[in-house]
Amino acid sequence: MEDLSPSSLKTILHSKRANLYYLEHCRVQVNGGRVEYVTQEGKASAYWNIPIANTTSLLLGTGTSITQAAVRELAKAGVAVGFCGGGGTPLFAASESERDIVWMTSQSEYRPTEYLQRWVGFWFDDERRLEAALRFQRTRIKQVRTHWSSPKLAPAGFDVDVDVLASVLERFETALPAATSQSDILSLEARMTKSLYKLAVNAVDYGEFKRAKRGAGTDTANGFLDHGNYLAYGLAATAIWVLGLPSGLAVLHGKTRRGGLVFDVADVIKDAIVLPHAFLSAAAGDDEQEFRTACLSALRGADAVDVMIDAIKEAAGVADA
Repeated sequence: MEDLSPSSLKTILHSKRANLYYLEHCRVQVNGGRVEYVTQEGKASAYWNIPIANTTSLLLGTGTSITQAAVRELAKAGVAVGFCGGGGTPLFAASESERDIVWMTSQSEYRPTEYLQRWVGFWFDDERRLEAALRFQRTRIKQVRTHWSSPKLAPAGFDVDVDVLASVLERFETALPAATSQSDILSLEARMTKSLYKLAVNAVDYGEFKRAKRGAGTDTANGFLDHGNYLAYGLAATAIWVLGLPSGLAVLHGKTRRGGLVFDVADVIKDAIVLPHAFLSAAAGDDEQEFRTACLSALRGADAVDVMIDAIKEAAGVADA
């Protein structure tokens, strides 16, 4: 049987890859041409394969190390890598400040240039950059409407008031055309998200909840929201890399943040998928691993990377408008 070279593994579309890994207390290395992680089980070591051809991103948590050879193979397969704290947050790698989300993506001179050229074609125009931000928000609304009304959530215990949900989304959607700046959009989406939190709290009968800044929340829901958001950031970084865009060319989250575009793209699916599953798991008393498993399953089931890539392509279409 002919061996596959690492570069040929990239023929598997990132939008169709099934895996996003969070690892802790292990060593990532190359063994026999395969990337694997090693854990200690008493006096013995256990070796687990990482199928890099089918992986979008890798989060390395507490007590992890990685070899240069492993980074090389991950880069060849186009896997985004991030170092983070325990439980998936906060993200440390290549971040100049705690607010910048910048993943370690593969260095490649062969990334496509089509979307980069279209992106910079409108990015320096304030009006067209605003229109791109609005397109992301319209996709965000569509995703929330689709997934929160899914027949899968109600049986799981997420019994949302569909009439109130429709009203919240319609109010946000109706107000968007009047936005004249990125600050207007951020203000509108903050109000919408606050309403979505209230709906989610009522849907699972969670009790008192207030969204806290990362690391400041003491309740389980806040922790799960932070954790799930970082999973979304990993997928967003992958989608941006696939299309050859720098993560600093944001259209909503500031023009000077190195990772602002990651925030923009992750917002497309965060409220739709991460938010309800964070409250479902918190209300059910799940631990972090149970939440992570449920959230990753939901992200895969929603074809999250596909949705993100399509949203970026649609936003890039501003150049043709």
